Amino acid sequence: MPAPTDANDSTVRAAGMLLVCREPSTKFLLLRHPKRWDLPKGHCEEGESYLEAAMRETEEETGIPPVSIAIDEDFLFEMKYPVTYRSTGARVFNKVVRYYLGYLESIPALTLTEHDGFAWFDWNPPHAIQTQTIDPLLAAIQEHWQL
Repeated sequence: MPAPTDANDSTVRAAGMLLVCREPSTKFLLLRHPKRWDLPKGHCEEGESYLEAAMRETEEETGIPPVSIAIDEDFLFEMKYPVTYRSTGARVFNKVVRYYLGYLESIPALTLTEHDGFAWFDWNPPHAIQTQTIDPLLAAIQEHWQL
């Protein structure tokens, strides 16, 4: 779903997940697009909560089932920014993306469907991976863990 179908609605909702495995050392998963690192993320479907969308997108893009992920209920990272879509011309939408923090017991085998590759990165802040989304998200997680 690239844009809202309701002509009066100017908000696009999306959700994603940062997956972390803490054993034997803390690592986090990033997915590879041709030109950047990314997270499992996608648009919310009609009637779907942000968390439901994050879990669905994570499973679709990595093959990791929701039952394997323990959500940190005390963490939520939200970004808001304007977007345009080719299908709607010059119309500007307000995009709201919520990122969740999910823990895994162990590093699983992945089945990628939308990315060229992946890597498990060592937790070693401060991180300098991607300034628009990933670095601020990782900084927020580091702050959350220090509480």
